[in-house]
Amino acid sequence: MDAIPVRFSKMTQTRLVFPPDTNHMGTIFGGKVLAYIDEIAALTAMKHSNAVVVTASIDSVNFLSSAKVGEALTLEACVTKTGRSSMEVYVKVYADDLLQGEQKVTTESFLTMVAVGEDGKPVSVPEVIPETEEEKELYRTAADRKREREKKARMNV
Repeated sequence: MDAIPVRFSKMTQTRLVFPPDTNHMGTIFGGKVLAYIDEIAALTAMKHSNAVVVTASIDSVNFLSSAKVGEALTLEACVTKTGRSSMEVYVKVYADDLLQGEQKVTTESFLTMVAVGEDGKPVSVPEVIPETEEEKELYRTAADRKREREKKARMNV
């Protein structure tokens, strides 16, 4: 199975923040952002693996700032590292005030997605080739994140 450049499966989605998406402070619900993150991570992993995927874990979510009603949320996702059947996916979320022309990072997240066949069992995925400096750094640091995931899993047993 040939390795695939990160850019091949990189995805972007943009959504408008509406009043029903927000809390009493007028900022988007964290759970809504999590749903968007899970969706784009799955799409990105499916594109990379050419297979159905399941979410194995949401490894980290850092809410750095909030998005308000009327702002556009832009989600960017890419596969940073692969295992035999698993893929680490990095998602960065931006809030854009389209009227003021201002953008800020609101959320960063790492998820692990697993490719599965029709029988529901894991299937092999291609390796990933990082090209940009950011992609290379995410690839280089993936082993540390994997160790942290495994450590947390052992603690929860």
